[in-house]
Amino acid sequence: MGKYAKVYEHIMTRRSDSHVPFDDLCVLLTRLGFERRVRGDHHIFTMEGVEEIINIQLKNGMGKAYQVKQVRDLLLKYKLRMED
Repeated sequence: MGKYAKVYEHIMTRRSDSHVPFDDLCVLLTRLGFERRVRGDHHIFTMEGVEEIINIQLKNGMGKAYQVKQVRDLLLKYKLRMED
C-alpha cells in the first residue's frame, strides 16, 4: 500500500483527525483530481463535478481536525476513492 493510500485509509477510518500531515492531505486531494489554489494561508481545492469547495489551513504541520472531517465527509458524499 502506497503512502497516500495509507493517508486516505487513515482519514476514512476516522483515526485521529488532528494527526493528518498537512502536506500529505494536500497531495492526496491533488491525486484524487482536485485542483489547488493558494490564497495566503488558505489552500483551496476544487474539482469539476464536486459542488463544494475544500478550504484547508496548516496548523503546526497538520491539517485542522474539523477540516479533515470535512474532507472525509466530501469523499464519502461523492464516493471518491484512492486507487493504489
